Amino acid sequence: MLKPTLIKAAKASGALIKEKINSKFLIEHKEGPNNLVTEVDKASEALIMKIIREEFPDHYILSEEIGALEMDSSYKWIIDPIDGTVNFANGIPLCCVSIAIEKDGVIIMGAVYNPMLDEFFFAEKNEGAFLNDHRIHVSEQDQVKHACLVTGFPYSYLNSENGPLEVFGRLIREGIPVRRLGSAAIDLCWVAAGRFDGYYEHKLQAWDSAAGFLMVEEAGGRVTDFKGDYYSPYQPHLVATNGKIHDELLKWISNTHQ
Repeated sequence: MLKPTLIKAAKASGALIKEKINSKFLIEHKEGPNNLVTEVDKASEALIMKIIREEFPDHYILSEEIGALEMDSSYKWIIDPIDGTVNFANGIPLCCVSIAIEKDGVIIMGAVYNPMLDEFFFAEKNEGAFLNDHRIHVSEQDQVKHACLVTGFPYSYLNSENGPLEVFGRLIREGIPVRRLGSAAIDLCWVAAGRFDGYYEHKLQAWDSAAGFLMVEEAGGRVTDFKGDYYSPYQPHLVATNGKIHDELLKWISNTHQ
């Protein structure tokens, strides 16, 4: 029942997001002036949790708005009820629901649904990644200088060596296209689908990346931290690529590419 419940929760949440995107709703601020949460985020989260609890009342849940609901279970559901809330709040149709299932510390299943584009991404460990039931695969681009990349920026400025602006500037000075969509889950899924060749970001939470990370891996890509070590959603740095440009992109991020 894991897969049917995951799909049911993601699609129900997606329907709510699509219904509410251009309506009036309450917007609140978390830390920083542009880190938003809307009443629709909270309603989406409540709907997802209700569907999960009906089938799996003893499973651990980690969700962006409510935090951790700890249970003594080998299963954990990692939820972002709206990834891309700023886009959603401004009527920009690049936002989604993202739900991953972790078993014994390993992500085994994920769904990301953008209802405005009607794009439902699904991945299962060792079973592949799919967009609307069609198998997807990463791109074949093998040079960063010819790649199309995507990134995101944190809500608060990170003044650090090789920080977000430094890496972004390094790439665009060389004419390398770097997009910024405003949804980490969509960024990852679009790498998995071969639309982007690579994605990097400096500050993510588990709910941002858990489902999309599996999507990239199951589509044949590679996901690591900035050191090239195996990726964990519980640390902030992420690089996800088609695999062919991965080591080179890591060097661009660390400024050791020359």
